[in-house]
Amino acid sequence: MIRSLLEEKTLQLKAILADCGSVLVAFSGGVDSTFLLKVAADTLHEHAVAFTEASPLHQSWELAEARELALQIGVRHLVIEADELDHADFSANPPNRCYLCKSVLYGEAQQTALDMGLNQIVEGSTVDDLSDYRPGRQALTELGIRSPLLEAGFTKSEIREASRSLGLPTWNKQQLACLASRFPYGTKITRDRLRQVEQCETFLRDKGIQTFRVRYHDKLARIEVSEPDILTLSRSPLREETVSFFKAAGFTYVALDLEGFRSGSMNESLNLGVI
Repeated sequence: MIRSLLEEKTLQLKAILADCGSVLVAFSGGVDSTFLLKVAADTLHEHAVAFTEASPLHQSWELAEARELALQIGVRHLVIEADELDHADFSANPPNRCYLCKSVLYGEAQQTALDMGLNQIVEGSTVDDLSDYRPGRQALTELGIRSPLLEAGFTKSEIREASRSLGLPTWNKQQLACLASRFPYGTKITRDRLRQVEQCETFLRDKGIQTFRVRYHDKLARIEVSEPDILTLSRSPLREETVSFFKAAGFTYVALDLEGFRSGSMNESLNLGVI
């Protein structure tokens, strides 16, 4: 029997996880981490445990969705409480912000894994993540966190395809990213600003927009949506409703980015090589 490339990668992923013996899976409820958790659960059974971070940097509905998905997959699910805003160096929002965040989070996760007798912490980076500026990967390397999807050579499109074949409801879910990614580097991240962005993104979600980012530029909100939704959002009455809601949330100006959604768009201002 000739196996497809996707089947070969899935077998390699299972072998990597089996080699770990037991894992604590960083689980956001997004496309990549849900697929990783499902395969880990199918491979290691009760020796696969999930953890999700609860912090001001994440949408309130993300944790609820992660809980539900973990329940559906049938794994033990832990919540690690964190507040990155307690650290002034993080709130200042430097270009290595993600490194600072992951150093703290995965440091705490390491202690959790040790207490539970789990051999390895794993997370859901993919081949595609190597094409963008990802300072958090340095923290993963320093702490010995493994990225099985990356090791097996999975791209995001392959993970969506494999997720659909497994019947996972996340196969067509929009990409997730912490709310800190909505702020230009050097713009201070505060609780009020995070809530402002979260309110506006929740509005878009409730209006049926499936892929979105609200980028914070002081008095201006720059909205990124998928190409089909650019037209949707520019039509009446949704356009007027959006402007009204965003202004009530505290923005003075509301702009629709004609380039549409693109992951990591705040990195476009950096003159840095890919990390």
